[in-house]
Amino acid sequence: MNDDRIYNVLFLCTGNSARSIMAEAILAAEGKGRFRAFSAGSQPKGEVNPWALKTLEALGYRTTGFSSKSWDAFGEPSAPQMDFIFTVCDDAAGEACPVWIGHPATAHWGIQDPAAVEGSDVEKGRAFALAAKYLKNRISVFAALPIASIDKLALETKLHEIGRLEGATSQPPEAP
Repeated sequence: MNDDRIYNVLFLCTGNSARSIMAEAILAAEGKGRFRAFSAGSQPKGEVNPWALKTLEALGYRTTGFSSKSWDAFGEPSAPQMDFIFTVCDDAAGEACPVWIGHPATAHWGIQDPAAVEGSDVEKGRAFALAAKYLKNRISVFAALPIASIDKLALETKLHEIGRLEGATSQPPEAP
């Protein structure tokens, strides 16, 4: 793989309203021009969770231009070809995904759903901040990988290891 190449990365979650949106924003900023980030969901909610946007704003990330959309859009022939696809929720990891053009590297980076937290604004804010922290940690490790210089098997091993970093939810069975 070429060092100057820009890699396309898709973050998947069921609703595409919180974790996958935050991951898209974080990679767009932290990827330092090496990555083009996207997000989608199997059953998109149709709107971005306001707590996700508040959290991104508090951390200094972009908060505009995001939408909750179906992953079907990325299975179309006219869609950008993905190099990497990461599921950030356990439900999306267990669903039958579209057939991705180009057979991108995939891994599960599941973390708890901050949108499922009920309670005070402080509790909700804490849940979103924690989710963003776990996503940023994974994305920082991913963005630092020497993608162009390691073989595919070693790269896939590293991607799966990233998914087991602090805050990981249950792991789906490894793909054959």
